[in-house]
Amino acid sequence: MKYDKKVFIKLFLSTFQLSACTFGGGFVIIPLMRKKFVEELHWIEEQEMIDLTAIAQSSPGAIAVNASILVGYHVAGVIGALVTVLGTVLPPLMIISVISFFYTAFRDNVIVDMAMTGMLAGVAAVICDVVITMGKSVFQKKRILPVAVLAASFTAVRFWAVNIILVILVCAVIGAIDTMYQSKRGGAAL
Repeated sequence: MKYDKKVFIKLFLSTFQLSACTFGGGFVIIPLMRKKFVEELHWIEEQEMIDLTAIAQSSPGAIAVNASILVGYHVAGVIGALVTVLGTVLPPLMIISVISFFYTAFRDNVIVDMAMTGMLAGVAAVICDVVITMGKSVFQKKRILPVAVLAASFTAVRFWAVNIILVILVCAVIGAIDTMYQSKRGGAAL
């Protein structure tokens, strides 16, 4: 499949900009990727973005990099995935390189400490936004199974300290069984 160079440039610049301006981990970049690729560029559908996020989260590695690989591949194949990975990893690599060079000056700086404390509140707000935005799709389907799986997963991880890998595997099995059941029945899965 042949893609226009403009698509690759837009993929690179979009992921580079998102990665350079995102602080707080992978879950913070997901709503920004959704806004860019679903709402602005219309390259990905809402449900596809939710699916890509679920895959990115359950795959080993950094969620931001996993999500960029999946988005890039979805938009422009293997080369698109490579371009988006490059765009995603370059900003943190450059920033960490600079910070490590000046680490001793930053380590005990009161202003830097206050800025980091302030960013924690912003990161918490963005993560809450992700939960609300992506959680809406679970409750809009008018089915009890997704809500039950959500509640059981949260309870298992939060209160019983069940390993997240086990929770992901169990949810995958439940999702696969539900999908097979719904497809035989002719309805929508999970």
